[in-house]
Amino acid sequence: MTGLKSEVSNEAASGRAASLSVTDNHLIGSFVGRSSGPTLIVIGSLHGNEPGGAAALEEIAKSLVGLTNKLKGRVYFITGNVRAAARGLRFIDCDLNRSWTPQNLARASTLDEENESELAELSEIDQLLDGILITAMDEVFVLDLHSTSADGVPFATVGDTLRNREFAQKFPVTILLGIEEQLDGTMLEYLNNAGAVTLGFEGGQHLSKQTVENHEALVWLALVNSKILAEDAVSDIAEHRMRLGKGHRGSRIFEVRYRHPVTAFDEFEMRSGFNNFDLVREGEILGQDREGAITAKETGVLLMPLYQKLGEDGFFIGREISSFWLWLSGMLRRSGIQKIIQILPGVRRDPGDPTILVIDTRVARWFPLQVFHLLGFRRRRWVGNKLVVSRRRHDADGPFKWEGKNLYGG
Repeated sequence: MTGLKSEVSNEAASGRAASLSVTDNHLIGSFVGRSSGPTLIVIGSLHGNEPGGAAALEEIAKSLVGLTNKLKGRVYFITGNVRAAARGLRFIDCDLNRSWTPQNLARASTLDEENESELAELSEIDQLLDGILITAMDEVFVLDLHSTSADGVPFATVGDTLRNREFAQKFPVTILLGIEEQLDGTMLEYLNNAGAVTLGFEGGQHLSKQTVENHEALVWLALVNSKILAEDAVSDIAEHRMRLGKGHRGSRIFEVRYRHPVTAFDEFEMRSGFNNFDLVREGEILGQDREGAITAKETGVLLMPLYQKLGEDGFFIGREISSFWLWLSGMLRRSGIQKIIQILPGVRRDPGDPTILVIDTRVARWFPLQVFHLLGFRRRRWVGNKLVVSRRRHDADGPFKWEGKNLYGG
């Protein structure tokens, strides 16, 4: 990646470039039209073997230079794992998209860069993001551009907050809810908890030209859907919608139900021939490891089958969610009923963290995980018969809207 570095501000009277305090190789471009407007942050190539995201951002950055006077907000394009990307590797020491934990962020300030490559990346990107978020005066949107080792239609991955859902449904793509419950330490979960509206995007196979084009289409639509650019400012907006929409197979929103984790010790090998959204049936052989055959735990659609050496996710299985369930979920969350759910038998708050609920499923047998999903809680873990869930932060409202008032002295 060559990294086109453009810093353009329409509001700066002297024509000075907008500056950020982080000097590293991650910033592809920053473009500020109206600093009090919404902010769009797009990260590409968080995995170093997924070059399509950063390549798409470099192309779009060239066009945005001439559109800065039409921007009604701020736009930042960022390359993710620059060290791994330079070597064509998914990661060097550990998966950067599993590293966004409080423990790792604390360690990043005292790291040994030579021996902890991804922690260096984590520290640099986090500093860059902090500088952007702390100056936001309106809604912040974050896109994370990815690709897969298997071929298939592009799709979005979305943490299940009402704000994320609303934004994701503006794009003509299939949506996966709940994948963040299966993974720990993802960047989007970290930024979601910070208050941003987040959307992950799997644009296609790693090295496909179509993947780059899908990423470009998504980002142009995001500029419009975030209201940073007017629709008529993007001359080929209809083509972008058509490109992303042609992959639909009738179904629109799916819930991730199962993840098959793998380690290098497992010697996991995915059975050949699977693509994203292929239907699989319970008991069907999907791969093998050193213990023998790996079968589907339930009937559903196969997601992100692993056809590369590095990776912690063998595959996922999902199922379609009805529009009624989504409508009911939104209505109940907005009513605030989730705030008093601890009065139900078998449900109590964690004394160490009031945002966490502990459910004794022997008592609250009528309240399975799906009911807590409905009310905006995410699964954290099972402890015997007890289900531990936590309330998703910033579900319906975000912290960045200041009605155009600059609270930082501007």
